[in-house]
Amino acid sequence: MSTPPTPGTVDRAFEAALYSAGDTGLDTGASLLAAEPAADAERDRRGREFVATAWRRGWQPADVVRVVRRELDDVHVALVAELIRAQAPDDRPRGRRWQAQLADLPTAPPPRADRFSHATAVLELYRLLLRLPTLEPLDEHEPVRRDAPAESRMLARIRALLAKAEATGYPEEAEALSAKAQELMARHSIDEALLAARSPDPAADTPTACRIGVEPPYEQAKAVLLDAVASANHCRAVWNEPLGFSTVVGFDADLEAVELLYTSLLVQATTAMAKAEAAQRAGGRKRTKTFRQSFLAAYAHRVGTRLAAAAETQVTDDLLPVLASREVAVADRAERMFPETVTTRLRGVSDAAGWHEGARAADRAQMRHRPRPD
Repeated sequence: MSTPPTPGTVDRAFEAALYSAGDTGLDTGASLLAAEPAADAERDRRGREFVATAWRRGWQPADVVRVVRRELDDVHVALVAELIRAQAPDDRPRGRRWQAQLADLPTAPPPRADRFSHATAVLELYRLLLRLPTLEPLDEHEPVRRDAPAESRMLARIRALLAKAEATGYPEEAEALSAKAQELMARHSIDEALLAARSPDPAADTPTACRIGVEPPYEQAKAVLLDAVASANHCRAVWNEPLGFSTVVGFDADLEAVELLYTSLLVQATTAMAKAEAAQRAGGRKRTKTFRQSFLAAYAHRVGTRLAAAAETQVTDDLLPVLASREVAVADRAERMFPETVTTRLRGVSDAAGWHEGARAADRAQMRHRPRPD
């Protein structure tokens, strides 16, 4: 027969560890929990409550995993993934993006540790969860489309094409693969706009939002690149620097395009930067953080210019009213979500060689104008 926990063990442990910043309280709380195995179930139940509270504050699974990875260690990432999965059966029904985030949770189990070390890691995680701020809520609008199975096949095909473009060592092959992927993205976006315009359901023409991680290092330049990709795809991006993500507002098909294209261009930029650094080292110059920051900033700037130019010739005149009304809806949604935003000056861009190499890499990036609809 198991021994029941001492009344208030979890409360006393949490009071000591979660509401103070020092290690002394953390050690006290961990000692209390480690000494009483019968309190584990209550400790875990409270953890699921912390996760549910995070959802009510506007967080989503990928957001929580991202901030835990950013602020803590791998053991905490494994613990929070386990906790999110444990809480999911008690949660309300969620949308497709949410379910995809659950499916993408890390699967590695927490490493084996003694009870005190495990309790310490749990309390460190709970302390972070308890202090998460409130975020702008992302509603989980799931438009009902008659062609959903075909849509899934198309997105899978786009992902496969971009993956091959990133992996190949032959520029001509990468160009052909990326051009085909961009063509499919453009066709998908235009088809979605026309389908929504003909739909009697107003919800089918409602913009939504998602969060995309903007990870260090050089996150400012990466945020600029994401903003350029979002703008070219009829979306708005708002960067949250402290929490390491941008919220992208747009229609569902365009959000998919932004995620895919941003990821692909970031891979291309990172590969090109490594090659540029190797060439600079071969020439006797040492590469610095400033070089890399300048490289990515120039890459983002030039890519943005190319995408903006391409956007002007993407569609025929008869499509302009449909796209204009969607852009107004996106702008309205973004302004309601973020009524106050500020402009951030890009720092650390002072290496001329880095800027030159980044601009050259952007000119070589695999992008194509969207074809006119038939």
